[in-house]
Amino acid sequence: MSQKVLLNATEVQIALHRLACQLIENHDTFADTVFIGIQPRGVYLAERLKTLLETEYKIKNVQLGYLDITFYRDDFRRSGKPLEANTTKIDFIIEDKKVVFIDDVLYTGRSIRSALTAVQSFGRPLEIELLTLIDRRFSRHLPIQPDYRGRQVDAIGNEKVKVCWQENEGEDAVYLVKS
Repeated sequence: MSQKVLLNATEVQIALHRLACQLIENHDTFADTVFIGIQPRGVYLAERLKTLLETEYKIKNVQLGYLDITFYRDDFRRSGKPLEANTTKIDFIIEDKKVVFIDDVLYTGRSIRSALTAVQSFGRPLEIELLTLIDRRFSRHLPIQPDYRGRQVDAIGNEKVKVCWQENEGEDAVYLVKS
C-alpha cells in the first residue's frame, strides 16, 4: 500500500482559513446559520471551523451540532457486522435557519443524502449548504455537489482519500492511498 500527501499540515490550515473566509462572505454574523458536523469524521472539521471563526475572525456564538446518519444510510443493512451508532447532538432550533452540513470527504454523495433525510427530524431549514475538505469529483453516485470545498481530488479505481486530524491521528494531513 502506497500513499501520497495531498495536503500537509500547513496546507490544511490554509484550506481551513479559506473555507472560513468563504463562510463569512456568505453568512456574515452567522445569526441565522448553524453548523452540523456529520458523524463521525465531519465533526473534527466542523469543530475546527467553529474554533477558527470564533478565535481568529471574532465571530460570536457559532452554533454547532452533530448528526449521526448511521440508520438513515441506504446500505446500513448490507453489512455483516453490527453497526455502532454515533451521537446526535443538535440542541438548537434549525427551523428557518441556514444549515451548513460539514463532512471531511465527499465521495459518492450517499452520506449527504442520508443527512438530508435525518435532519428532517429536527425541522425544516431555510436552506442547506455543504462544506467538505475534500471533494472526490469522479466518484459521485448522486447529483450532490459541495458549496464549499477545500480541495478537489481526482481519485480513481482503488485509490482512497484519508483525512488525518491532530485530534485523533496525531497529525493534520490528507493522503491519497493506493491499495
